[in-house]
Order: sequence, then structure tokens, then C-alpha cells
Amino acid sequence: MSQPHRTRTVVANLTMSLDGRINGPDGESDMSWIVPHALSDGARDHMMRVTEPATTVLLGRKNYVGFSGFWPTVADMEEADPRDRAFSRWLDHIDKVVFSSTLTDTTWRNSRLATAEPGATVAGLRDVEGGDIVVLASISIIRQLLRADQVDRLSIMLCPVVAGGGERLFDDTIPAANWTLAGSWSTETGATNLLYERSPTRNQVA
Repeated sequence: MSQPHRTRTVVANLTMSLDGRINGPDGESDMSWIVPHALSDGARDHMMRVTEPATTVLLGRKNYVGFSGFWPTVADMEEADPRDRAFSRWLDHIDKVVFSSTLTDTTWRNSRLATAEPGATVAGLRDVEGGDIVVLASISIIRQLLRADQVDRLSIMLCPVVAGGGERLFDDTIPAANWTLAGSWSTETGATNLLYERSPTRNQVA
């Protein structure tokens, strides 16, 4: 089978617990265990590392609504961390593609609704000149792209927490695959930022 056309790097950025959870036993809003690690210097440095090469961001509806209600104001907050202010400016100016079955319009500048499902949308974006394409923590999109073999790089902040329940990213619908560790960076809170590259031999596990 021929491999997908690859001209831009698609990066899935997410946070995970030691037991593989992306939220806690109380549901998708149970993420308080992530906060101390996400606000660390190491996490901020890694976010800059991942996002600086990108020119397109993919967001689901919930993250779009949450991000658009918070991040645009951070750039002008003198008390905010300089990296947060830089991320705010970057996110405001970058091309944002939003996946939603309920939104009819987007008001955040440089944002637009996707007209196809994530796999087809990314396949089209690969043919448009630009930098990396980053999915910012929108798990439903990441899952669909993994199923479509359209993720080239995994950026995972692994928190030193056993959540004890909650949703897993890698459920039984995700096909087998090989990944190669491209980098790891410890943070002052004990979390580890991991960067995995998709192995050249795709859809095969030894």
C-alpha cells in the first residue's frame, strides 16, 4: 500500500498521566492534576519548542471556545509569563482550522471551520506550502488522525500522576504503529516532555 503524501509535519500535542489517561475518573473536565505541570517552566519551554515551527493549528470546538475566550487577552498582560504572552500572540496570528458539527461561524481572527473530516483536511493541508500543523490537545481530532495515519510526531507531556481512571488516548481503535524517541526533557515538577517521530516503517509493529 502506498504511503500518505508527506510535505508538512503533523504534530499531536497532548498531556497524559502515567496510567495513560488524558483526564480523570470524573470525566473530561477532571484535569486538575495536569495544571501544576502545565504551568511549569519546562512545560512552557517545550510548548514554545513545539509551536514555533508551526503555521497551522487544528482545534476541536471545545478547545476553540476555551482558547478564544482566554488566550487573546494574555498578550497584553504585563504580569503574564513572557512565554505565555508570546504563545498568545502566536496563537492569535496563526491559521486556525476548527472542527465542529455545531458551530456555524468563527469570530477569532485567522480561524475558519473545516469543511471535511480531520484526515481529509490534513491531507489537503499537506499540499499547501507552510510549516508544521499542530493539534493542540484536541483528543478527538488526534484520534481520528492516528486512525487515518496522518500524525508524524507525538508531543506528550507525561505527568508523574496515576489518575486512577478516565479516558485513554490509545484505545483499541488506534492501529498498531512504531514510534522513535526523538527527544525528552524533564521539568522541575517531575513531568517529562517526550517527542516521538513516526517510524519510517508505518503500520507495522515488530
